[in-house]
Amino acid sequence: MSDSIREVSDSRYAAHLLAARPELAAELADPAPFTRAEMAAALEDTGPEKGQDGEAALMRRLRRLRQRVLLRVMARDLGGLAGLEEVCGTMSDLAELSIAAALPDPELIVVAMGKLGGRELNVSSDIDLVLVHPGGMEAQPRYEDAGRRLIRVLSSVTGDGHVFRVDMRLRPYGDSGPLACSFDFLETYFITQGREWERYAWIKARAITGDPRHEELYRLVRPFVFRKYLDYATLGAMRQLHAEVRRDVARRELAGHVKLGPGGIREIEFVVQALQLARAGRDPELTARPTLRVLTLLGGRNLLPARAVEELGAAYVFLRNVEHRLQYLDDAQRHDLPQDAEDRLRLARMCKFTDWDAFYSVLEKHRQAVSRHFDAVLAESKQEAQPWPEHPRLAALRASQRYAALPDESRRRLDALIPPLARATHAAPDPEAALARSIDLVEAIASRAAYLALLAEHPQALERVVRIVGASSWAAEFITRHPVLLDELLDDRLLYAPPELDAFARQLRAQLAAHADDRERRLVLLRELHQAQVFRLLAQDLAGLLTVERLADHLSALADLVLEMTIAAAWDELPRRHASGPPRFAVVAYGKLGGKELGYASDLDIVFLYDDPHEQAPEVYARLAVRLQSWITTRTSAGVLFETDLQLRPSGASGLMVSSVEAFERYQERDAWVWEHQALTRARYSAGDAAVGSAFESIRERILRRKRDPADLAARIVEMRDKLHAAHPNRSGLFDLKHDRGGMVDVEFSVQYLVLAFSHQYPDLTRNLGNIALLGMAAGLGLIPAALAERVRNAYREFRRLQHALRLNGAQYARAPAAEVAQHVAAVQELWRLIFSRTP
Repeated sequence: MSDSIREVSDSRYAAHLLAARPELAAELADPAPFTRAEMAAALEDTGPEKGQDGEAALMRRLRRLRQRVLLRVMARDLGGLAGLEEVCGTMSDLAELSIAAALPDPELIVVAMGKLGGRELNVSSDIDLVLVHPGGMEAQPRYEDAGRRLIRVLSSVTGDGHVFRVDMRLRPYGDSGPLACSFDFLETYFITQGREWERYAWIKARAITGDPRHEELYRLVRPFVFRKYLDYATLGAMRQLHAEVRRDVARRELAGHVKLGPGGIREIEFVVQALQLARAGRDPELTARPTLRVLTLLGGRNLLPARAVEELGAAYVFLRNVEHRLQYLDDAQRHDLPQDAEDRLRLARMCKFTDWDAFYSVLEKHRQAVSRHFDAVLAESKQEAQPWPEHPRLAALRASQRYAALPDESRRRLDALIPPLARATHAAPDPEAALARSIDLVEAIASRAAYLALLAEHPQALERVVRIVGASSWAAEFITRHPVLLDELLDDRLLYAPPELDAFARQLRAQLAAHADDRERRLVLLRELHQAQVFRLLAQDLAGLLTVERLADHLSALADLVLEMTIAAAWDELPRRHASGPPRFAVVAYGKLGGKELGYASDLDIVFLYDDPHEQAPEVYARLAVRLQSWITTRTSAGVLFETDLQLRPSGASGLMVSSVEAFERYQERDAWVWEHQALTRARYSAGDAAVGSAFESIRERILRRKRDPADLAARIVEMRDKLHAAHPNRSGLFDLKHDRGGMVDVEFSVQYLVLAFSHQYPDLTRNLGNIALLGMAAGLGLIPAALAERVRNAYREFRRLQHALRLNGAQYARAPAAEVAQHVAAVQELWRLIFSRTP
């Protein structure tokens, strides 16, 4: 007896087949993978093309091919030569080729559902199909005839058995619906009749015939299955569906069922597909079909812990292998563990265990792990309903028409949320403010079942959101305006992880590419993904993990990246352009972005430049600048990306929106005011073509290093400072950290003077290092006293810290009691007097 024959000896099906067809023993001599090409060759029709004889010959070829495939797959699997992926892939190839061979109408789209849709077909599985056609009602009979012929050829039992049992119950209206349906019929059904369990059923749907119309079909299916928002409300529906399965399992006494029983294959699929349904509408990569592939993606996104991914993956492979070995026994669609001692031993041997007890012990460990992770994701917390705490705002909410108008499920969730929300506010520094802000948020999302579900499903997220809104009124307003950010609160590891801009860039690029034909969706995605990154920085800021300087660095780098992506998106949709490659166009940043001191709500002071000699370049880049400005500032359901200020471009508001590098250089050399050169000290290349950015940097350095008359320069800067001070009167009795004498503007103007006055001697002063670093450099060069420079550096740090804290809590102006900052103001004023004392 050969080794391969010995490997399949525990299969009664293999023994009967080899007895009936001894020539098949050759399949086991050296069992190589059964390739798709080999299957296709075996199905080539050499008999009559038409009529019953042709159909009978095809049925015989299909069934005899299946016997060969199953025998060789079994030998390779049990002999340790094939893994789960090969076994399922080979059976899926057989099903797809069999369907193609049996289908008389190539226009009919056969949609594979379930295991075949995911190319995860069992060795003795049914195939779940839906038939869709592109025609109208007049063509319906033809397509239904083709469908009946397909089912007959595949599932009729002959002397050679069957090819695949075909299950059509997942089609619209099930057994009472038409065997084949049109696109219009399917779309109408999804809109008017589609139920939650059908979203789950269609999650792996894959068209395997009718190639030219596949994308048209998917455009109907995707919005039904995958919502555009974070759909945590679906967890309740999945939980209900699983409860029905559990009840059926209990009724039929299927506790030992490796598919439907506790800790079985279905629970792994429920975990994976519940998270897919909740999130894949916003993350297209999660629409992948194979279970193990999606499981890996969920782990990579921190949506499942690494241990859960590892244990669920190992359990899935083990349970699917057990499933196959159960089916190898008699080529039956079987999932229940045997009660017979001999069959138990056969199964244990096929799974490479010496006895049943050893096998069953490992099986139970896997099932317990599955149940544990299933409960972590889908088990509903059994909290008893509690009364709402006494509070005027809560009483007003409960008495409001908005509360009364909520659907019963939303009202139930809100009733469950309010007591723990109120308790969480007790730990806030200002419990009353935390409760008020939390109620504002709840009122904003009360009609959004998905967000209520998210907080109901994740109590830890509720605690985090209360902690964050309690710490900052600006944060509370930010979340209330953008409740999609609540999803960021699910995992501390992701929320507080250091920013990874490369990973964010890959995610953003993939998302934009996935919606290349939907501009509005891309605008929203750009804003939402940027807001998610800002929110993570906000959470880390409020947790004390970031200094103001480090936060500004992160926000500035993020803005640069987003501008880079936005230039590419705007260029791609430009209808007429003279070049096929990337644009020779760049964004130059001034002000806070230029100095890498960006705040959460800072405007972007930017200038657009190009360097392209083509005669159409001015027109094309003008249109690109307009389109780019639209991408940045258009208000969508997710708000705007940034507010921008283009006033610093050559000639200001009266100048062109975009300038050539040559024109920009000419303007800076001949026409720019001193205040424009002051602004240039904080300017830098931000995004776009690096060569254009390099040309700008060369112009900037040359302009800044120009030799200037110190007295004239000082007079002009003082004049501009006086105008700025007059434009920001302060009658509050508090010290304005930015605009009052001795504040941040004085520090910035002092540094700008030092750069413009001394860069011709000390070129390093032109480096865009920020005010604090440049003060230190000026001291090192002997331009200002080192001790005074250090005092002013500390003053500037403290002013920025106070300004940041005030803005986080909603202050309209950055103002503080004068006594608290007196020593810092004195240091800045001393520097000002030292620098500008010779000014007339």
